[in-house]
Amino acid sequence: MQSYTTHILTQLKNGYLSIEEAEEQLQGFTDYGFAKVDDEREFRQGFPEVIYGAGKTPEQIVQIFRHLVNKGKTVLATRVAEGAAEKVCREVEGAVYDSAGKTLLYKPEDYELKTEKKIGVICAGTSDIPVAREAEVTIEAMGHQYSSFYDIGVAGIHRLFAQLEEIKKCDVLIVVAGMEGALPSVVGGLVSTPVIAVPTSIGYGAHLNGITSLLSMLNTCASGVTVVNIDNGFGAGYSASLMLRI
Repeated sequence: MQSYTTHILTQLKNGYLSIEEAEEQLQGFTDYGFAKVDDEREFRQGFPEVIYGAGKTPEQIVQIFRHLVNKGKTVLATRVAEGAAEKVCREVEGAVYDSAGKTLLYKPEDYELKTEKKIGVICAGTSDIPVAREAEVTIEAMGHQYSSFYDIGVAGIHRLFAQLEEIKKCDVLIVVAGMEGALPSVVGGLVSTPVIAVPTSIGYGAHLNGITSLLSMLNTCASGVTVVNIDNGFGAGYSASLMLRI
């Protein structure tokens, strides 16, 4: 991939930008006062800046979202409340809201799959689906395919075994679980693919809002299991997608 500077200078050379526009864009970000949108992110990391919606006003999300759309980018926003999402969808044609995962996704006309490889997203219980959906929309945004395997936790381990052959066909696995967080260890002991474990804040009192699951996953004896932060479906989906690009 060419550098951001080369990209801007090529546009200048071909007459798509004036000298003033090129000079402004070469700083690598656009300053809106409340946010400095990182225009260079895709050239450094392979994917545009992702909007974290929590704590932002609907107007702020709309402005950043529209900026990235106008740049021709795939645009992903996470942790977006329903009211803010409705405003974005009204003002940006093509923006799609997933209410379960609280994500907004816009795919430009040149969107395409990066590979035929597939990421499996497994969740222990139905209550873990919102975190799984955040991971799945992230995977889609980054140009990859996923297969969903829902409600196959250790309380009924036969449900996992019933889908194990399909699970083994995936190239990377994301395993989302709350309560005691045992499922990633079980899956990690059955497959030869990388496993990304996601603890969730689903559980009773001593679960400590996900701390118990997090510590359980960090202490797994199954090799090849990597752990992300509590409820961080986005981080899991992003990391799994990068693994497929290697």
